[in-house]
Amino acid sequence: MAILGGNNPTLMDVARRTDGNGKIAKIVEMLSEQNAILDDMVFEQCNSGHTHKTTVRTGLPEATWRKLYEGVPSSKSETEQIQDSCGMLETYSEIDKALADMAPDKAAFLLSESSSFLERMNIEMADTLIYGNEKKDTAKFTGLAARYCTLSTDEKKIGFNVVDGGGSGTDNTSIYILNWGTQTMHGLYPRGSKAGISVDFRGQQTVRDASNKKYEAYVTHYKWDMGFCVRDWRYGVRIANIDVSDLAGSGSSGYAGADLINLLITAFGKFPKADMGRRVIYCNRTVMTALNLQAANRSTLALKVDEVGGKPVTSFWGVPIRQVDTIKNNEAAVA
Repeated sequence: MAILGGNNPTLMDVARRTDGNGKIAKIVEMLSEQNAILDDMVFEQCNSGHTHKTTVRTGLPEATWRKLYEGVPSSKSETEQIQDSCGMLETYSEIDKALADMAPDKAAFLLSESSSFLERMNIEMADTLIYGNEKKDTAKFTGLAARYCTLSTDEKKIGFNVVDGGGSGTDNTSIYILNWGTQTMHGLYPRGSKAGISVDFRGQQTVRDASNKKYEAYVTHYKWDMGFCVRDWRYGVRIANIDVSDLAGSGSSGYAGADLINLLITAFGKFPKADMGRRVIYCNRTVMTALNLQAANRSTLALKVDEVGGKPVTSFWGVPIRQVDTIKNNEAAVA
């Protein structure tokens, strides 16, 4: 099942368009190396400042058979307007001036020091994309787990796209299958701003240590405004309630606990169309290992490992599987 990437812009594409000198694009490239989901996620500019208003069709219009000389009733589609917002993630670095001045290449040294701050922000943003919930923390945006949070047999409810992996208790994890696109789901950045992290080097400043004593430092401000919009929930599926402890025996008996391959097949059956957006599967390291073990111990052509750009890429029915370790192993069971 070949999934087309389409012409939808990723964060890297948007960064190249909005920052002529390439600085932001370089930062995004560093982020992509640490978080594969940024390679896939499509981004759009908010249509109203820090918020994005979208009209979602929730029902199709009726069509009626007509006889000669008889009319038909009027009909219209059912829609709902949703509003998603961007969260603002910020931090400052304070590098001792004396230490930086001793480096042979001060600019390279300061960039290397920045990498830890970028990694921390990257982890926080990925965690919010999965577990963010504006009802619990209004400063964040709402992520995937808070949206795909119930089980339902009603095809008109988002819970229909939550597949039960059979686990209970609080040692569960999830797999997400997402179709990125402007008509399905995508990231957001504020109107009129640059996409991704903005890095503002403030130069030499007098700062204070933990004991309130002064010293000279090079100060840098990091800021990342981002949101998440699910325009059509039918193109996202969460396989929830995967019991982590039960996956431990996957290598000895073909599979143990949740049958991950069958669950993926079930999840794929939830999508109305196969070619909407760019489809990608996301799981953590524990699930990736168990999935590979289950595939190795049974006859299946669904799971393959190919080399793309010199790197091994695992795919299921042609859909790439990415490792996102911010997906936890201690999720409570979805009811």
